Amino acid sequence: MASNVGPVRIKRGNGLRVAIWGTAAFLLLLPLIAMQFTSEVVWGSEDFIVMGAMLGTACGAYELVVRLSDSRAYRAGFGLAILSCFLLVWVNLAVGIIGSDDNPANQMYLAVLSIIIVGAIIVRATARGMVWVTALAALAQIAIAAIAIAGNLGTEGIGWPRDLIGCTGLFVLLWLGSAGLFRLAAT
Repeated sequence: MASNVGPVRIKRGNGLRVAIWGTAAFLLLLPLIAMQFTSEVVWGSEDFIVMGAMLGTACGAYELVVRLSDSRAYRAGFGLAILSCFLLVWVNLAVGIIGSDDNPANQMYLAVLSIIIVGAIIVRATARGMVWVTALAALAQIAIAAIAIAGNLGTEGIGWPRDLIGCTGLFVLLWLGSAGLFRLAAT
């Protein structure tokens, strides 16, 4: 009996999306694999649920972004902004930026996430608007570090304030890199 179904064809351009979701799945499996070989990695079901939700949110957000523009610079700018948001949450949940992960001062970083989310909605995720939104996120990141240093917040951290300054510098570079990519997309 002959089948009139032709060969299965994979749509071109899905390679990056497959790589992103595959990397997310690998990152979720990595602690499970590590727990088989060392007692230093101990994750409970809640850890896997939180990480799965974070990875799913980040990957889902990128899925939405790729539908907004065909511009590689725009997609890269949003990809970097999404990665920065993901890392900001992950670092704060894992170890904290200001002192330790249980230091309430780390909740100030919710302002940075709010700037990105609310800002993207206000500017309708246009490249020109996102330049300003991501630049504002960089300024907020600097302001939070300045508040923490001026208020001696997080002094219980071993590397305080060096770690705070280094982490802030890294995030500022990520936000400004995203702003630069959006600027490129806007021209």
